[in-house]
Amino acid sequence: MPVDLNMIPSPALSPLPGIEEHEAHAPSAFALDQGYDFAINEPPTDRPVRIYCDGIFDLCHFGHAKALEQAKKAFPNVYLMVGVCNDIETHARKGKTVMTDSERYEALRHIKWVDEVIPDAPWIVTQAFLDEHAIDYVAHDAEPYQGSGTDDVYAFVKAQGRFLPTRRTEGISTSDLITRIVRDYDAYLRRNLNRGMTAKDLNISYLKAQQLKTRQSLDDMRAHWVSTIRDHLNAWPSHDMILGFAALFGAEDMVEQFLLKRGLRSGGRNTPVQSCSSSIRGRDDDQDDAPFPTMHESTSPLPNAS
Repeated sequence: MPVDLNMIPSPALSPLPGIEEHEAHAPSAFALDQGYDFAINEPPTDRPVRIYCDGIFDLCHFGHAKALEQAKKAFPNVYLMVGVCNDIETHARKGKTVMTDSERYEALRHIKWVDEVIPDAPWIVTQAFLDEHAIDYVAHDAEPYQGSGTDDVYAFVKAQGRFLPTRRTEGISTSDLITRIVRDYDAYLRRNLNRGMTAKDLNISYLKAQQLKTRQSLDDMRAHWVSTIRDHLNAWPSHDMILGFAALFGAEDMVEQFLLKRGLRSGGRNTPVQSCSSSIRGRDDDQDDAPFPTMHESTSPLPNAS
């Protein structure tokens, strides 16, 4: 008799603190809100239910863990196997990973929902693989996955009633994490240079490393003097003197806006300040809404490795 899809635990939820393990499986608290176009077999009752998940699991994150949690909590007694594809297969079919296959295997071994990690897992699950590992269900999100000669590599598993649908966790993915790093590339370069890594370690040129260090030094100096101006603002005898001094660091516009907003200056600017301000300009001078400049990271394009 097929399983009622509405009785499968919701894959998006974890039990609240204080809820016992058996209560976490209560279908009234964890009910799917939609059905699927395939049936699911009844689970065995005389032994643990053997469920298989597969994937790359690069930069293994909580989205991965929650998918595995869904599979582990699908039934009260589950033995969860996780197959992880090796580097050769993954790099050939999908592209370079951040973590090596050995690192990805080890990451999965430290997730509490996982009972067994299967290294060198096949890219596409086969009937022989299901039989070899005595798999009752394959757990994956229900979206069709195209493969060579098929619109859905899991179609034969669904036809047998052995496919268990899970849901993705919105807002987190390996691609998203890599995009964040690429987007703030220079910020992470500066961070690692400050931690003692060399240009060679980071695969950048010596010139690029020196450029980043110089930018960091200028930003640190500028932040220091802006902080000094702010801390001693009321003690200075002349606000024009403050503005002239701030102009040396490209901060006079910010300081003047700060004075104007607090009624410490009536408006206008004298000639000495204007001449000073033309000497050094910071890239934050157009941010008139901020009382003091903020240090933005460089958004220069990625360099060629040298």
